[in-house]
Amino acid sequence: MYPSFPADPRPTLIAAAQRFYAQGWMVGTAGNLSARLPDGSFWITASGCDKGDLNLNGFVRLGPEGEVLERPDLEARPSAETSIHQALYALFPEANACYHVHSVEANLVCQLTQEAAEGEVLPLPPLEMLKGLGVWQEEPQVSMPVFPNYLQVPRIAGEIRDRMQSHPPAVPALLIRNHGVTVWGASTTAARHHLELSEYLFRYLTHFRF
Repeated sequence: MYPSFPADPRPTLIAAAQRFYAQGWMVGTAGNLSARLPDGSFWITASGCDKGDLNLNGFVRLGPEGEVLERPDLEARPSAETSIHQALYALFPEANACYHVHSVEANLVCQLTQEAAEGEVLPLPPLEMLKGLGVWQEEPQVSMPVFPNYLQVPRIAGEIRDRMQSHPPAVPALLIRNHGVTVWGASTTAARHHLELSEYLFRYLTHFRF
């Protein structure tokens, strides 16, 4: 089991953002991170923040319905992709952290997607790393769901919610076409591991196919 994170998860999210920025996954102001509290509210990175220079003021605390509960910087606005975090927390009550980054590999693998009955998917290679995403099978044949990248983010969130309610994903991750990967986990540590493993699979696919 992953240990629970502190009452204020922002320092952990700041450290994660710096780590992902250094890896080229959160360049400029791209990407967003959130962590949920026991009361159902969650801290999420504010819109337009430099993830390599994030501080405690670069967050907004929201209620489950998106209402602003706390804003250390009165000018801060919630991430433009807050609705996706809301959808995932509603779909997966066990999730307490949600990470979204933009990597080159996550965009390249969108060229390898296929159509399935439930929608677009990315077939994942049957590597040992899948165990870290909860897949314990010999020669597993699993896929990651892929969603269109609309300008109106709530439309993306709506499609995620509708599709995953009827077709739960095999792994705690999804792709938005030509945009990036989003993962979730029971803790900030679990979410970080899921992100790192997803990116490992993307790198493998790009090395293997391109």
